[in-house]
Parts: sequence; structure tokens; C-alpha cells
Amino acid sequence: MFKNLKITCDEATTICDKSQYGAATISEKVKLSIHFLSCKICCLYTKQNKTLTNLYKGQAKSCKEIKRCLSKEEKEALKKELEKIKE
Repeated sequence: MFKNLKITCDEATTICDKSQYGAATISEKVKLSIHFLSCKICCLYTKQNKTLTNLYKGQAKSCKEIKRCLSKEEKEALKKELEKIKE
């Protein structure tokens, strides 16, 4: 009965990733929680993964607020470089 609740660490990390983006099922989340009871490494992986996701989300949000435009000189230099590649 409990054999189907046991998962490997590879499966646990996959479920962890799916869970962060709302794609994990309830049964997968239960399996992950049970796995955490015996595997502190996967538990740590999940904490670190959540931290990285939050950092990237914050960075992405601030990047969207800043508009970056090339100057005319930079655009011309880029065009020249692209023309060189075409040749």
C-alpha cells in the first residue's frame, strides 16, 4: 500500500519543480511531503529552489520597469556588424 507513495530523489525534484508552478497534482504533493520526512537533501533543494525563484521573479519585475534603448550610434554599429555577418 505504501510502496506507491515512495518516490526517488529524481522524482521528488521533478515534483518540486512542478509544484512551484502549480502543475503538481495533490497525490504528487503528498508523495513529496512523505519523501521529505526521510530525505533532508530534497527538502533543502526545495527551499533553495523557492529562494532562487523568488530572486528571479524580483529581478524580472525590476527589469520590466526599466526601458533600455540603443542610441543611434549603437544602432548603426549593430547594423554594420550584422552586415559583416551576412557577407
